[in-house]
Amino acid sequence: MGFLDALRSRTVMVLDGAMGTELSRRGHPDGPLCNLSAPEAVREVHLDYLRAGSAALTTNTLTMNRIYVGAHHVDVDVEKVNRAGASLAVSALEEYHARETRYVLGNLSATGQLLEPLGGFREEDFVSAYREQAGFLAEGGVDGFIIETIVDLREAVCALRGCRQAAPKLPAIACLAFYTTGNGGRTAMGNSAEDCARVLSREGADAVGANCGSLEPEQMAEIVRTMAGAAVLPVAVEPNAGIPRLVGGATLYEMTPAVFANGLLRCRAAGARILGGCCGTTPEHIRALLRMLASAA
Repeated sequence: MGFLDALRSRTVMVLDGAMGTELSRRGHPDGPLCNLSAPEAVREVHLDYLRAGSAALTTNTLTMNRIYVGAHHVDVDVEKVNRAGASLAVSALEEYHARETRYVLGNLSATGQLLEPLGGFREEDFVSAYREQAGFLAEGGVDGFIIETIVDLREAVCALRGCRQAAPKLPAIACLAFYTTGNGGRTAMGNSAEDCARVLSREGADAVGANCGSLEPEQMAEIVRTMAGAAVLPVAVEPNAGIPRLVGGATLYEMTPAVFANGLLRCRAAGARILGGCCGTTPEHIRALLRMLASAA
């Protein structure tokens, strides 16, 4: 079954959890750069999520678009780091003998910059950067895309358009980060959950959702409920492992797998069909989620 068919099957799909914080926890704090500097560490995280039961892996390529890399002076080749990210996830599936039954999603995220009139970038600039990144990921063998951790609906639309232009046959999930459940649920730029669901649906997303942000997993259920009522599409949700604490200069996510999984069950009851984790989540969080879903069935 292809990834688009899986999305349309109306069954629950459990994705993986965090990559960046998990690599850092294992002693590799360089995020996507680890695709080139510590590829075996990235592959092992992917394998651990497969062992936990994840139906899909997200590539370790979060902000590896040309605008983010240039603005933040990241010393990396955009093509190499994205191709390596796709290759590592695909090879993990092959090593686990799951290439025909599980999926790889090319991961795209924010540019870290603002569109006109608040910033100096045009929508065409963003679309071009995302199209380039999506093209490298598609050529690397991904089964679809997941757009994540974006706080501006206009930027999410640009990312979706870039994916569509680069690989029109590959499905795309589009998620935004929400910071309050009040006033209809809002991103940091003030976009409502309802508007996000409606606009992304109109732009051709195959699923819409929410990830990261500053909401507890059970609070995300309010965002899910709103999005599910606004768009006739699968809804995805990937919360963090709670609200982080800064301790001695380190960011700590302390929510246990059981509490996290309970929050995701509330999101499932609110209408989410694609479940996963963001910052601070681990293979154990995904394993706990799958156990609770099985118990609740």
